[in-house]
Amino acid sequence: MRLRPYLLGLLALFLAGGTAFANDNPPIVRKGSGLPIPRFVSLKSDEVNVRAGPGPRYPVDWVFTRKTMPVEIVAEYENWRKVRDWQGTSGWVLQSLLTGKRGFVVASKDINVCRTPAASAEIVAKFESEVVGEIPARVIGAG
Repeated sequence: MRLRPYLLGLLALFLAGGTAFANDNPPIVRKGSGLPIPRFVSLKSDEVNVRAGPGPRYPVDWVFTRKTMPVEIVAEYENWRKVRDWQGTSGWVLQSLLTGKRGFVVASKDINVCRTPAASAEIVAKFESEVVGEIPARVIGAG
């Protein structure tokens, strides 16, 4: 059986990059804050400018208008952080406009949160689509 050259290329790309997606790999640490990248944070203010590049000379592409909105830091440059929101849009934000508090977004349809993982479990909360909230530290540490 003869594989077409583009199929061989795809197979090689898959095999070469396959280990990059393993869950047991440690996070990448970059110069800057020294913290792992990627990592999740939230917005500290109701108005956060998102720029095209890491610095005030770059134009503002848009403005986040939701305090506690969770974002993922995907890169760092000095005191600037490249963030990605829950819809996949990315841009650069000044580090002082971010907080280490963890948050959540209900990204799809409305959901119910149950006390236990059983079909008959009591519903303790209901969230509508695109609701943004903060996760209390005691819940994060509960492991």
